[in-house]
Amino acid sequence: MAISTASSGPAARPGLTLTRRLRARPEKVYAAWTEPENLVRWFGPANVKPGSVRAELDVRAGGRYRISFTGNDGEYHEVGGVYRDVVPNERLVFSWAWHSTPERESLVTVSLRPDGAGTLLTFHHEQFVDETARDNHERGWTELFAKLEDFIA
Repeated sequence: MAISTASSGPAARPGLTLTRRLRARPEKVYAAWTEPENLVRWFGPANVKPGSVRAELDVRAGGRYRISFTGNDGEYHEVGGVYRDVVPNERLVFSWAWHSTPERESLVTVSLRPDGAGTLLTFHHEQFVDETARDNHERGWTELFAKLEDFIA
């Protein structure tokens, strides 16, 4: 996995880019992100309480999504946003805001490209409020992608 944490200029809001080579075709990876029954099986950081993930996805430009889960510590988390761009099996772009801090909206882009028998996933999460938020999300996304790899294997 490659990780890049970049900001451009002093007023820029931090972002991060993660890449993964996955052993599944783009169609399968896309379905993991866009079908609620798939997403609930892998979404969330490592400390998600099994069976607690819920997902409502209206996967179309302008459609909304909401995902919730409970951590092993009993803490409830909910995130949601709006799909800005949807290109089946290639790209998802959506806003991202935690229910507890809706004013901290950021932007996620998931790009999928065929890579031999698998997929090159490029994940870009930008417009974080600060570097601490970026670093916390980087840890969460890294744990989540390990679970995605297991799910699609």
